Amino acid sequence: MSARRATRHVSVKDVAARSGVSFQTTSKVLNGGGSVSEATRARILQAATDLGYVPNLQARSLVMQRTRTVGVITSDFSDHNLGRFIVGAEREARRQGYTVVMTSIEPEGSGTEYALPAMMERRVDGILLAAPQMEEDEALAHVLDRTLPVVSLYDVPGGGVSTVGSDDELTGVLATRHLVEKGRRVIATVIGTRGRSVTESRLRGYRRALEETGLPFDDELVEEGGWEIAAAATATTRLFERRADITAVFAQSDTMAVGVLSALRRIRKEVPVDCAVVGCDDIDMAPYTVPPLTTIHVPFYETGAEAMRLLLNLISTGTVAPSKVVLPVHLIVRASSG
Repeated sequence: MSARRATRHVSVKDVAARSGVSFQTTSKVLNGGGSVSEATRARILQAATDLGYVPNLQARSLVMQRTRTVGVITSDFSDHNLGRFIVGAEREARRQGYTVVMTSIEPEGSGTEYALPAMMERRVDGILLAAPQMEEDEALAHVLDRTLPVVSLYDVPGGGVSTVGSDDELTGVLATRHLVEKGRRVIATVIGTRGRSVTESRLRGYRRALEETGLPFDDELVEEGGWEIAAAATATTRLFERRADITAVFAQSDTMAVGVLSALRRIRKEVPVDCAVVGCDDIDMAPYTVPPLTTIHVPFYETGAEAMRLLLNLISTGTVAPSKVVLPVHLIVRASSG
C-alpha cells in the first residue's frame, strides 16, 4: 500500500484536501495566481511541499494556452562561440521558468526543412534562431508563423524578425584603428565566409578605419579564411606571396588569428616586430597564444541571455513587432599588436 502511495501522482485535489482550501483556489495558487491571504497561500504551498506535489505541465499548458517551452535552432554544437550564446540563452530561460527544446541543422542545411516545422509541432511559445546559415535561407520568411514570437542572432531574409547581436562593423573599426595607431600602414585582413553579414560588417569596419586615417583600401590585402585555422594559415601565406610589405593582419576571428600566427612563424615573421596581429571574439585561448593575442571582446554569453530575455518578453506581452538590439564590443590589447 505504501509503495503505491509513493509512486502515485499527487493531484491538485490532494493538495486542496490537505490544506482545507477549495479546489479552485488551490489550483489558482499553484499556478501562480489567486487573490488569497498570505496565510492561505502559505498553507496551500506547505501542503503541496508536504505531499511532494509536482505540477502537471501538460494540464497547465491547456489551461494557460502556453507550454512555457521555447525552441532553439542552432548549427554546429562544437562551435565554442555559438556554445556561449546557447549557454547564456538557456540559463536565462531557466531563470524565468522556461524549458528549452534544442535542435541543430547541418552546416549547409536549411532550417525550413525540418527544424522549424518540428518546433511549431511541439507548440513552443517562441523560437530563438542561432544558426548563421539561416540568414541565407530565402524560404525562411514564408515558413515562419508571424503570430509566433521569434528572435534571431543573425539577420533573417525579408526581415520582420527581432535580432540581437554585437556591433560587428565597430569590431573592424576598433581592430584596424588600433593597428594604425601602432604605426602600421600596410594592414591586411583575413575574413570569414564571404556573403555572411558578420563578415561583410567587419570588412566594412576595416575599410572605414583605413579611409578615416587616409590609408587606401586594397583588395589585394583581403583574403578569405572561412573561420578555420588551417584556411586562415593558407590565406596568410597567400597574402604575403602577393604583398611582402604587409606589417599587420586583422583576423575576423580569434580562431583564424591562431592560423595567422602559425603561418607567420612558418615564413619567419616575428610577431609583433615584423607583423602585428589582432583577432576578434576574445576566446578563452586568446591570452595564451604566443604572443598573447590582441582582440576585440564580443559578449557572446550576454548576447544569448539578452536574446532570450527579448524573446520571453515578446511571449509575455504577445508582441511580434520586430526590434533590433546591438550590444557593445571593446578592444583588449595584448602583446601581438606590440
